[in-house]
Amino acid sequence: MKIAFATADGTSVDEHFGRAGLFAVYDITRASCEFLEFRRFAEGLDTEIEASKGMGQIHEDKVQAKVDRLSDCRIVYFTEIGGPAAARLVRKRIMPVKVKGPTGIQDALMELQRTINRSMPPWLRRAMGENETA
Repeated sequence: MKIAFATADGTSVDEHFGRAGLFAVYDITRASCEFLEFRRFAEGLDTEIEASKGMGQIHEDKVQAKVDRLSDCRIVYFTEIGGPAAARLVRKRIMPVKVKGPTGIQDALMELQRTINRSMPPWLRRAMGENETA
């Protein structure tokens, strides 16, 4: 299952979803975590999304383009997100996860791995493509 992390430095979840110019994408299974790639939306902050706030459909299209590029991920971590952007993720069957303040990506991966190997909530079981009664 692919997981994306909004990051400024590549090692921490430390960005707002809309502002994030970079997402680190990992593949996680019950047994392993593997870095796959960085998905770059901008150098530094995603100023196009920031600059389009209040511009109606232009802004909505830019947010949707980001959601679409992350649509193969089942979970996206960030420090903040607007309600409409979170709803867009959910409609794409992506679970939005807000962390409190900067959090190490490796720490988030280890915590998710522990959850996967313990008692997974139904949404996570579905995201991993596992039968809910397994």
